[in-house]
Amino acid sequence: MTARYVATPQALAEVAGALRREPRLGVDTEAASFHRYRDRIYLVQVSGRTETALIDPLAIADLGPLGALLADPQIEKVFHDADYDLRVLDRDYGFRAARLFDTRIAAQLAGEAAIGLAAVVEKYVGVKLDKEHQKADWSRRPLPPPMLAYAAADTQHLLALRDALEQRLEGLGRLAWANEEFKQLESLRWTGAPAGGASDDESYLRLKGAKGLTPRSLAALRLLHRWRDSVAEREDKAPFRIIGNDALLGVSRALPASPAELGHVRELPPSLARRHGAALLDAVARAKQLPDAQLPRLERRPRPIKDPGFDGRLENLKAARNRIAVELGLDPGVLCGRSSLEAVARARPTNREALKQIPELRPWQIDVLGDAFLEAGSGP
Repeated sequence: MTARYVATPQALAEVAGALRREPRLGVDTEAASFHRYRDRIYLVQVSGRTETALIDPLAIADLGPLGALLADPQIEKVFHDADYDLRVLDRDYGFRAARLFDTRIAAQLAGEAAIGLAAVVEKYVGVKLDKEHQKADWSRRPLPPPMLAYAAADTQHLLALRDALEQRLEGLGRLAWANEEFKQLESLRWTGAPAGGASDDESYLRLKGAKGLTPRSLAALRLLHRWRDSVAEREDKAPFRIIGNDALLGVSRALPASPAELGHVRELPPSLARRHGAALLDAVARAKQLPDAQLPRLERRPRPIKDPGFDGRLENLKAARNRIAVELGLDPGVLCGRSSLEAVARARPTNREALKQIPELRPWQIDVLGDAFLEAGSGP
């Protein structure tokens, strides 16, 4: 299969015209959130039966022909783990994909334990993929030939993988399950911050361990987090490449007042203490100067009134789910996730019509689990 680097509007129009004649396309995207502050799509790979297009969105302002391909219901789009790709395509371009097949979901429903692309391609297609560039910086230009070859390989085997997994699911009687899941993917939209935007003012509270800090330390963390974000934006680097979350939390907890005290913060590497020491101590000093009234305080939401029978029903549902998962050779979370189990426990359905009213459940799950769920969830 040939691969073509597409970096002009004319080339994109030509390749889109050729790909429009394909019955299905393998699709993938490459971003650089591991490297850059301003995350965005830096490459889009699209494979037909004989050719792969490597589309450079940095070189082409209008990717409309690509959007039209994705939206065309006559062409099936094959992704591996489509969730993030679909969300960033929506975020960056407002593109929506129709008629999808996700080989990761298919592998999960086939009962595969290893569902990474390399693992399933090797098992079902007999090709060993090189994952050397999995965390490469896709924002660099020009992209070297080994990275382009890696990107092309990610989609060149998707169509063969799709066919093999479809055959496997048909044999197991689970293709209809997969089709229900694929249809749900069409409604995915980006729900986070806009691309390239600064983190929101409350994002520091989402750092693991932040909510256990005192108000004064929380104020320091807020200032340190803002400082890191400003440096990351200025240098266009992923924030963790400036300084890690554990180091920010360690400094916030210790509230050091001098370079010597800063050097005793266990979570802060000495190299970062030397490089950023003045900025870290300045943020801590400003936090110490804040009056108590200006310190951040976490709002403790009142706990909902506890349903005394909820935990018991949930455990019964989980046990029923786990038993059937073993019988089917599926991961229990693939068969039915915890949030869906909790929805059933809250709803306390007494018949299948009631199960159908629970939005977290798919029809295929009701077919497979319905009777067991009605029996397990019938307690007080």
